[in-house]
Amino acid sequence: MRKFLLFYLLAIAFSLNATAQDKQGFKEIEDTSWKNIYRAIPIKENELVHTKLVANFDYEKAQLNGEVWLNLRPYLNATNTLSLDAKGMDIHQVGLMINNKITSLKYVYDGLIIKIQLNKTYKPSENYTVFIKYTAKPNEFKSKGSEAINDAKGLYFINPLGKDSSKPIQIWTQGETEGTSVWLPIIDKPNQKSTQEFQLTVPSKYVSLSNGLLTKQINNKNGTRVDIWKMDLPHAPYLFFLAVGDYSIIKDNYKGKEVSYYVEKEYEKEARQIYGKTPAMIAFFEELLGIDFPWAKYAQISGREYVSGAMENTTATMHNEMVLQDARELKDGNIWESTIAHELFHHWFGDYVTAESWSNITVNESFADYSQTLWLEHSNGKDAGEYENYTGLKYYLNSPADAEKDLVRFFYKDHEDVFDLVSYQKGGRVLNMLRHLVGDKAFFASLHTYLEDNKFGSGTAIKLKLAFEKVTGKDLNWFFNQWYFGSGHPYVRIEQKYLPTEKKVLIILQQNQLQNKIFTLPIGIDLYVAGQRNHYEVWNKNRIDSFYFDAVTQPDNVNIDNDKTLLWVKDESKTMNEYAFQYFHARNFEDRLEAINEAAENLTDAKAQAILKAALKDSFYVIRARAIQSYNPTTLDEETEGSFVQLANNDPSSEVREQAIDALAGTYNEDYVDLFTSLTKDSSYIVSGAALDALEKIDSSAALSIASNFSKQKIKKRLNTSVTAILAKYGDESIFDFIAKQFEILNDQSAEKFYMTVAFGQLLHKVNNPSKFKKGIDLIVKFRETIPQEYRSQTDTYFNSKVFGEILKAKKAIGQQELVDMVLAVIPKM
Repeated sequence: MRKFLLFYLLAIAFSLNATAQDKQGFKEIEDTSWKNIYRAIPIKENELVHTKLVANFDYEKAQLNGEVWLNLRPYLNATNTLSLDAKGMDIHQVGLMINNKITSLKYVYDGLIIKIQLNKTYKPSENYTVFIKYTAKPNEFKSKGSEAINDAKGLYFINPLGKDSSKPIQIWTQGETEGTSVWLPIIDKPNQKSTQEFQLTVPSKYVSLSNGLLTKQINNKNGTRVDIWKMDLPHAPYLFFLAVGDYSIIKDNYKGKEVSYYVEKEYEKEARQIYGKTPAMIAFFEELLGIDFPWAKYAQISGREYVSGAMENTTATMHNEMVLQDARELKDGNIWESTIAHELFHHWFGDYVTAESWSNITVNESFADYSQTLWLEHSNGKDAGEYENYTGLKYYLNSPADAEKDLVRFFYKDHEDVFDLVSYQKGGRVLNMLRHLVGDKAFFASLHTYLEDNKFGSGTAIKLKLAFEKVTGKDLNWFFNQWYFGSGHPYVRIEQKYLPTEKKVLIILQQNQLQNKIFTLPIGIDLYVAGQRNHYEVWNKNRIDSFYFDAVTQPDNVNIDNDKTLLWVKDESKTMNEYAFQYFHARNFEDRLEAINEAAENLTDAKAQAILKAALKDSFYVIRARAIQSYNPTTLDEETEGSFVQLANNDPSSEVREQAIDALAGTYNEDYVDLFTSLTKDSSYIVSGAALDALEKIDSSAALSIASNFSKQKIKKRLNTSVTAILAKYGDESIFDFIAKQFEILNDQSAEKFYMTVAFGQLLHKVNNPSKFKKGIDLIVKFRETIPQEYRSQTDTYFNSKVFGEILKAKKAIGQQELVDMVLAVIPKM
């Protein structure tokens, strides 16, 4: 499962302020009793064997009418009882299949669990089949979401009656963590596995998708059709999936297996641009792991109002609608490529071998997170992979509260809580360290062993450790105890001195983390002397360690953690000469980025200027963009400004062009009116939007005219943000309907919508019509309520002061009491 970008941004933007805010007022006493509750592996009294579901859908009531046959057997001991998860259902009948007939069974149902009394005591060698007839009512069941999932009712009816013309009619499911049992009575635990057959009655005008292969379709000749999907290999209940809707199906093929893309018909032409690298990804992951893609087919689909980023339902991955990008969006790059890789990799790590319990979710999510680095390294080059790894590291490090959590977590408040920056980003970086520690050959051989030893079964961090020890012949307890069964990361102060008399370099490493813990760190060091690189490997095992290295002269540079693999926070001081040497002799992305960041703080230094000038021509777009950001636009020299003009016009990366335009905008040079006007017509939404913002700074009337013309077209991304901001700033109430529509159709989990709330709020300052004003307030409130509860204490401050607070001031100033009351009604009383 892939988390939302918006939630990452919120974590970074607000986590640093959370502690200060907590201290400002009264807080409810936090319930910490969960810290004493050990989350054991789910007990297996019975185990699933096969699940057969016959279902139809009541669109008017948003319900599923189902009949399910569960074939099970006792796991270890004989038993005469069976407990099934079944959340918020109407149970009509419970029975046992005997000679193809249903014999009624006694049961007790409390709205969450069905406890069934079997007809006899069954031995572990005896299979039995239970039948249940039921109605699932997902809209009447309330449950908590997580950082990765903002809702957990399992089965979702989107616009079921077709009242909203802007949305298609869809049905889809989300099983992880334990949402399948909202629409299917089942043992809803990750250490259960079952084959399945789903017989779904759907409207004939729609297509369906589920796990496994579509083996048969029956036309009922009444406007409906029965689709029969069969899954012959066992997988966990949270991976059970179904979807129904109006989709085009684009088909590829890989080694005789269907690879298909279900897209809304508007995006049929773009389907292969969005998903088309999937067969190459399968081939790459097969080669890395030495294990063929184990499933019968691979399909991908998207859903409106989807509650997560994406989900690895076996053979039928579900994506958020943000995966759907038009041709102009794709010109800026496929923002979903790493997510496509993430969910595909889960089909080995998560589906083929599944976390035994939510405590061990790292063996699912950390691998999927790291697959993004592996794929981008392979497809886009070493820099791209290292940048992905660096980004994940920064996400984790920018959330201090997560340093307190173990990667394998046996104590948590709710199983949804483990889907966080630790299980994803930290875990991915831990795998990167492990890869570097043992080497590529042993790393991927160990993954192969882990998968082979546990295929179609359960995985844990302990099993992963055993696989690595089996392959490497090394004791890795220290690594797994430190990184998997421990929390935090090291903070290391680095000092270096050249000792000319001894002709040696002294390096002192001091661990300064607050917790009473010392990390064992294998560290690579590159020592550059007289232009020659000398490499050393050392181990930092103490609070303070000192190391001496021969050096006939003062080193040109000392590069500690030379491959930039360590998960740490380092504090070191270097001269600008050393950073310049580091940039021009860099062996990886982060070495160059470090040098640029230092140069940005020393713009008057000649070496810093040399670094930035070279970085504007760097082969990697992220470095070029960061170099542009490093300059002060008001002090650009003629040569640099000319370089920015060239980059704005011609750079192959839309992001670099965007940064160059933003920098030129900061000059407030009216000579750029023609350039900016021309670039507003660019086919890239990002470039066009940046140019429009730049034009507004020097010719607001021209920008308003262009923005007004854009309001009649399809616009997205930064162009949408720019147009709506300019219209809100200079326009009047007459453009309310357009901006309200743009805000409403944006995905609730997009950062674009979050950023647009200020502009929308500014427009409401000018809206006097009570019904329009209320609609605007309601739309912002609705968006505010979609943000997961764990972020609300921080984001509510943003909404209530920055957005609603400013609207309130504006309406109070002109005495519009009716509108003032509307705003007061949505701001919580302090």
